[in-house]
Amino acid sequence: MSESKKLNKQGLTEEQFLAAYDASKFDRPSMTVDMLIFTVTDEKKENYRKLPQKVLRLLMIKRGDHPYIGQWALPGGFVNMDENLEDGALRELKEETNIDNIYMEQLYTWGDVNRDPRTRVISVSYMALVDSSNLNIKASDDADDAKWFTVSCNMYQEQKTLTEKGYILQRLYNLKLSNEEENLSAVIKTVKTVEGKISRVEREIVESNGIAFDHAKIIQYAIERLRNKIEYTDIAFNLMPARFTLTELQQVYEVILDKELLKANFRRKIADMVIETNEYTKDAGHRPSKLFKFNPNWNDASE
Repeated sequence: MSESKKLNKQGLTEEQFLAAYDASKFDRPSMTVDMLIFTVTDEKKENYRKLPQKVLRLLMIKRGDHPYIGQWALPGGFVNMDENLEDGALRELKEETNIDNIYMEQLYTWGDVNRDPRTRVISVSYMALVDSSNLNIKASDDADDAKWFTVSCNMYQEQKTLTEKGYILQRLYNLKLSNEEENLSAVIKTVKTVEGKISRVEREIVESNGIAFDHAKIIQYAIERLRNKIEYTDIAFNLMPARFTLTELQQVYEVILDKELLKANFRRKIADMVIETNEYTKDAGHRPSKLFKFNPNWNDASE
């Protein structure tokens, strides 16, 4: 007997069950998507003879309507009933920032009951790393503005408490976003509870200044994930131009990880991930440096 002909406990076939199904039996929460678009750029040069420092930036939009009117949020919006999550994410990104044709990976689903004052809203966040020099950012739709913010997130307090079955690890993070006109900030608390082989992590916004909704903890989580992924994947190369120096690549790793790396160790780590070219830099005031390109077959070489 085919699956569609089988009867349930009420004696209905699948076709009969679906014809009689009442979709209003359960409340329908709204579904949104939020996008974290990261890039790494050079700080403005004060001395052309010095290599510019790299900074991590995040794209934010200024809300043009309630709730949180005038505050800054991640690009995003509501998903239509007839579109896939990924399609909704790409559509909203295009509508609010004029960005399209970029690869985004799903990051996490946020479902706290009171995370949006309008109604019950569940949001799926996506993350992308891009070379911003190729993007034409322009606010549109319901966004008043779209700007890149230099972003940093640092842990400043940690407390571990032992329990009968494991431990509780509490951490406090300072999140800062800034550009020439705006300074945003938040304090996020994470609590990791470990009981035997079971662990869970809860995040709470202790304080938020200028960042809408619960987006501060979404940003903190994204940076945490980004720092983990850069250690074992080639995700950092999404931030690089077609040709780059090893010093530039190391700077990208350092700004994301928020720590200095030993040159020799770093070059051993990425040796299989790059291919040497016969080209050199032509920057005025600097000695020419060898240029490299990404090796798409690096995984094969390392096996």
